[in-house]
Amino acid sequence: MTAITKQNYRGVYHFSPQAKWMNDPNGMVYFEGEYHLFFQHHPGGMTMGAMHWGHAVSRDLITWEELPIALFPDELGMIFSGSAVVDWNNTTGFFAEKPGLVAIFTHHLDMPEGQPAVQRQSLAYSHDNGRTWTKYEGNPVLEHDTFIDFRDPKVFWNQETNKWVMIVACGQTVCLYHSPDLIHWTFASEFGKGIGSHDGVWECPDLFPLHVDGDPSNIKWVMLVSIGADPAFVEGSRTQYFTGHFDGDVFTPDEDSRTIRWLDYGRDNYAGVSWSDVPEEDGRRLFIGWMSNWMYAPQTPAEEFRGAMTLPRELYLESREGKVLLVQKPAKELEAARIPVLSLKDVTVHEINASLAGLQLDAYEIAVKFTRGISAGIKVRVGAGEETVVGMDAETEELYVDRLASGQNSFHEWFPGRHSVELQAPGEIHELCIYVDRTSVEVFGNGGQAVLTDLIFPKPESAGVAAFAEQEGTPFLSLEVYKLALPAANGDDRQVEG
Repeated sequence: MTAITKQNYRGVYHFSPQAKWMNDPNGMVYFEGEYHLFFQHHPGGMTMGAMHWGHAVSRDLITWEELPIALFPDELGMIFSGSAVVDWNNTTGFFAEKPGLVAIFTHHLDMPEGQPAVQRQSLAYSHDNGRTWTKYEGNPVLEHDTFIDFRDPKVFWNQETNKWVMIVACGQTVCLYHSPDLIHWTFASEFGKGIGSHDGVWECPDLFPLHVDGDPSNIKWVMLVSIGADPAFVEGSRTQYFTGHFDGDVFTPDEDSRTIRWLDYGRDNYAGVSWSDVPEEDGRRLFIGWMSNWMYAPQTPAEEFRGAMTLPRELYLESREGKVLLVQKPAKELEAARIPVLSLKDVTVHEINASLAGLQLDAYEIAVKFTRGISAGIKVRVGAGEETVVGMDAETEELYVDRLASGQNSFHEWFPGRHSVELQAPGEIHELCIYVDRTSVEVFGNGGQAVLTDLIFPKPESAGVAAFAEQEGTPFLSLEVYKLALPAANGDDRQVEG
């Protein structure tokens, strides 16, 4: 493995490629002790180009080893997004001796000028834990006569019907197919007309069940659909979600899904999908997204590489104020990276800032609690003329991230901004969990009810931290600061000191 050297733009605890361009996460699957993360990768440039599947593995979701490229373009086209599964029962016939991995991906073939590209679904399989791959000789396994956009297949085994299910993006809708063997597919249904946001092309869908409030007898299905950037909309690319019922063929949305709901109210969490085959005894639905936005992704400041993933997250359905919401929480494994720095209780803003004075950190976690009804928060990556503000606005009851003065931001007119979301307090306390890295801020409000993920590009020396409130005497119930530092692994010489 090639060593990764320290760069200002490489996060300490977020995955990024060793070199060149990366976008969507692909093929996330757990198998024999490893979390696999494949990703859209252009090894020949710093913007999207001839797309491959890059590959990384982790045993703990916090330290990653990048492996050689998994899938290369061929005569059927480039390797666009898709998924991966474990074929436990050899439904494909590829695994006579023991179970192995199957990747289901989009072959994207550019046509002569004036003709639309052709997108078809194909397979590859691996007998050695994803280290080498063989493309199925019968590719493609699924085509469509009329959809120009026909991509990003997400596949799972449905135990109720004993069939594989594929959800695939089809322009402004998604289509569902089923198969006994991953090779022969039958159309089941189409979803998306007259519901949800259609501000951009639909991409990177996912479909999975979750227990509501942890109750095994109360199950809803969650559908994720990302939408591409459109120059008419300042938000750029983002991800929406629906909840409802799935009978093996048809997804029926519930009444809450008639309102457009976003997975993340920041600008930089896109194309995320969940891991397949996480063991039942674990019980979690684990998720990761691409931490960028098609509005400006090719223009972000970069050295040697461009692109990073969000924190891995756990997804839950919880009842809040009479509605069932998709809640996100940082993967519990991240707690292993904590190094306690500061812990305060029942202190004023003035007292907090006296304790924070002189503290210089570039990769850390802050957990803060304060009483509902006050405008307060934390300023991170503070330096000369630079700061990113995370706070609650008491008047509007909104959680926000303000990156107007966060550092480099002139590469796109809509990068500077203040992003916000309504945050309901289950009681009289607001609780914010803030993850800061060299080029990112991820905020989880009130147990993950509302989430904002934003890229930032401050100077390295902008490493101060400060609290703020309407009045300096405003009390905070608690504030905890943890430095996040990961152990070097597998020859990776990544610098982890803050």
